[in-house]
Amino acid sequence: MSEAHRYDVEIVHLLVSPRHAYAGRPRDGAADVPTTDAALVEVVADKGVVGDRFFGRAAHADAAVTLLAVEALEAMAAELGAPPFDPLRARRNVVLRGAELGPLLGEELVLEQPGGAVRLRAATAAAPCSWMDHVLAPGALTAMRGRGGLRCRPLTTGTLRRGPATLVSSVPLDPARAGAPGPARRPLRRA
Repeated sequence: MSEAHRYDVEIVHLLVSPRHAYAGRPRDGAADVPTTDAALVEVVADKGVVGDRFFGRAAHADAAVTLLAVEALEAMAAELGAPPFDPLRARRNVVLRGAELGPLLGEELVLEQPGGAVRLRAATAAAPCSWMDHVLAPGALTAMRGRGGLRCRPLTTGTLRRGPATLVSSVPLDPARAGAPGPARRPLRRA
């Protein structure tokens, strides 16, 4: 990472789910899948979150860890006049507070905590699906476009814990824009 920008963030949720809950048609209902809001997760380079549905699947290596700004969910609920959304229903692995994610698309980032760090490459935007209208609120699919988070490839192995963290980025971020829509897509930059 060339010039590093450092931001205080909070990891508020760590979702681990062994299977997909949102498969098939929303009208048929979500699958009854055990989902954990873990206190800590182990992230393995090029494989993902241990115990998660995408762990070790080569086809999902660039999407093995998903990030979401909780402020995006808060802004969407307010815009839709809905009660606060349960962040776990968005099905992203790492839910952060204080992190503008849009500018990180195509970039590398590091989440540092006492005792370690995990380096990720934000490969693609995490596009919302039609399930969001059913599990969050009507209109959530449209509201979530451009702020559904990031799909990342883990570049190092380490542990993430709920609680304070530092996000290290090579690009400047504006934490005040954590809930604002970002770019929908930008090509992945290869190292």
